[in-house]
Amino acid sequence: MVDAAAPLAGRPVGATAETTGRNGAATSVAVGTSDRLEIYAEAAADGLYSPAQSPLWIGSWLAEKRADIVVAAIRREGHSIFSVALEVASRGPVRTASFMGGRHANGNFVPVSRADARSISIDDLGLLIGAIRKTRPDIDLIAFERLATDIAGIPNPLLLLPSQQSPNLSLAVDLAGGFDALLARAGGKRKRKKHRSQTRKFEAAGGFRRLEARTPAEVDELLGAFFAMKAVRFGKMGIADVFADPEVQSFFRAIFSKSLASASPPFVLHALEVAGRIRAVTGSSRCHDRLICEFGAIAEDDLAFASPGEFLFFDNIEEACKEGLAVYDFSVGDEPYKRLWCDLEIRQFDVLVPLTLRGWVAASLLRLKTRAKAFVKNNRLVWTLVKTFRKKAAAQAEATDD
Repeated sequence: MVDAAAPLAGRPVGATAETTGRNGAATSVAVGTSDRLEIYAEAAADGLYSPAQSPLWIGSWLAEKRADIVVAAIRREGHSIFSVALEVASRGPVRTASFMGGRHANGNFVPVSRADARSISIDDLGLLIGAIRKTRPDIDLIAFERLATDIAGIPNPLLLLPSQQSPNLSLAVDLAGGFDALLARAGGKRKRKKHRSQTRKFEAAGGFRRLEARTPAEVDELLGAFFAMKAVRFGKMGIADVFADPEVQSFFRAIFSKSLASASPPFVLHALEVAGRIRAVTGSSRCHDRLICEFGAIAEDDLAFASPGEFLFFDNIEEACKEGLAVYDFSVGDEPYKRLWCDLEIRQFDVLVPLTLRGWVAASLLRLKTRAKAFVKNNRLVWTLVKTFRKKAAAQAEATDD
């Protein structure tokens, strides 16, 4: 059998457990806190993972939030082949362990060894969950939310557990055949005509250029513009600004700045500047054969009518085709501007694992809430009414404040 403590000699381990899987391989689990991040990095070293589960994302989140975390890894032959790093926090009366980054973490796929991914069994996951429960009896619920179904054709091991479809749809573009082939499938004549018209408008307004942040100062400039744009947009929509927290802003500055050290940055910022002002910003991540638009915003100013965001997406998608990528992923959210391009619908899934009676009650309520959200968002009439009501409420609140 494998000695789970051996690779961590000299440091106390929160809990270990051992079993023999269905394939006959000895499996152990090591669990710890932030000082166990080496077992997480070990699983990621030659593994597959989504951007929001990368060591860069996890390390940057911890540096800014200083969260209470639990790290667990499935180990074979003294090597981590699968690992999770979860933030422990209270959601009301329930202590929940969930992915770091909250709603910013989408399409989640935790590090898993390429060679061992398909061998991980439900028994292995049960061992991992049991070790977490033993180490952290204060946790009521483990929430693996917004899970990707696969990466590079490798299925997500966490979806061996009972799951429920997330309420938010993700939309993406198939880049097969290159940009010309894509436009031939997606109203290319109309898109090219609009792009030329926008070009003339931006040139008449004082000239334009597409930017990519290549220095920390440029990262700060583009993100500063994005945060300001998003605050205005969310305010008009009557939605809480998920980027408003200074720690969240510092986190995004960190991951985009640290990415600059890579030959192929895992996180990249683009912007459209017109007449010396930033008019649109996108923040993207790279994951295997796809470029994922993590966020985007436009300035609510005199050139908003010219759709600078659509212009920037046109150029971003064209560049993704030139790079030979297979998919341009708009990530979570069903919006009309995405539908102009998208021919792929991507579903994500939630796995809720209650560890206590309180956790079981919370999981049951969350499943009901998810079904209600899915009903609203999948009913075009109801969803339109909800968004209209939110905008009116926001406008009334602003008028009252004035």
